[in-house]
Amino acid sequence: MKRRDMLGGLLALAAGHTFPALAAKGGGSMQLTKSRQEWAALLPETSYAVLFEEATERPGSSPLNHEKREGTYVCAACFLPLFSSAAKYDSGTGWPSFFRPLPDALGIKTDWKLILPRTEYHCSRCGGHQGHVFDDGPPPTGKRYCNNGVALRFVPEGEALPDLRT
Repeated sequence: MKRRDMLGGLLALAAGHTFPALAAKGGGSMQLTKSRQEWAALLPETSYAVLFEEATERPGSSPLNHEKREGTYVCAACFLPLFSSAAKYDSGTGWPSFFRPLPDALGIKTDWKLILPRTEYHCSRCGGHQGHVFDDGPPPTGKRYCNNGVALRFVPEGEALPDLRT
């Protein structure tokens, strides 16, 4: 990465902008960019901290861990559908876990915060941080998308998905 690109990215982050580069390549969702202040005004403090400051909620604190109904899990910021309940499973980690996202729902990047690299994933529409993906999940993918519950909303089957925030 060129120093100019890195500095520009850091300046954009400081200004509160999301990164279109986080979007999945060829994604079917339109990129949505709001300032950090705009997102903070729309979201509960805990959701904002996870989605746009990349915080992590306490394990076992999300009611979504115990959600068993059929439906869709959407981004708590922009309401983009991210996971089907058919891909949810109990990983025993204390966070809602999935073995497969919906098509074009996620963007990924490498997270070095714990010294060893981890794969971090974000909503492909708004760039909101959702969680990390690991290679210890169940068949058929072997993946575990470990998601912060406050970064999601659950929409039961038969209910209309919320309109995407514009």
